[in-house]
Amino acid sequence: MSSHYIAFEGIEGTGKTTLAAHCVAYLRERGIVVVQVREPGGTATGERIRRVLLDAEGHVAPWSEALLFAAARAELAHDVVGPGLAAGKWVVGDRSVYSSLAYQGGGRGLGIEQVRAINVPGLGDVWPDLVVLLRLDPATGLERQQNPDRIGSEGVRFQERVAAAFDELAAGEPDRFIVVDASRPVDAVWGEVCRAVEERWEISSKA
Repeated sequence: MSSHYIAFEGIEGTGKTTLAAHCVAYLRERGIVVVQVREPGGTATGERIRRVLLDAEGHVAPWSEALLFAAARAELAHDVVGPGLAAGKWVVGDRSVYSSLAYQGGGRGLGIEQVRAINVPGLGDVWPDLVVLLRLDPATGLERQQNPDRIGSEGVRFQERVAAAFDELAAGEPDRFIVVDASRPVDAVWGEVCRAVEERWEISSKA
């Protein structure tokens, strides 16, 4: 499998979507073919699951939540990410399997390795090669939200557990993760991420 899969991760309000878009634009300016994805979603089935998972008025039991995320992700890996990487394209994701490990494994208390186990069969080797963990104080992240979804409405204690799980994951896989302070202006955050991408894959800073 190709080694050009970048995922942006972090708790609510860290700027994942904005920075993923910056990354896609940067790569395309350099003539790189990029597939942009988000989780959950990115396929017809995944988008339907997304509505169930993120509906602010809904309720989903913790293990049902974990399994639904895994199902949506398996569809995305099979239909979009895997074929894209196999064709030599780059993939940039707004969230990835590491969100499930942190949110359901850590935040919901289901166990990181237990949640990993239900995702492995559907992903195979389609895992991010670089995870950009955007670190931010949980209370600040919640304040930044404009329209919180069901999971984004869980409160600061939940976000603190998720943040701690992300830190544990980053510490356990230092070759895969870079940790970036997301409390700064977006240009400063993107500058650090951009330098890391350039160094990892020896991309020219000029288009």
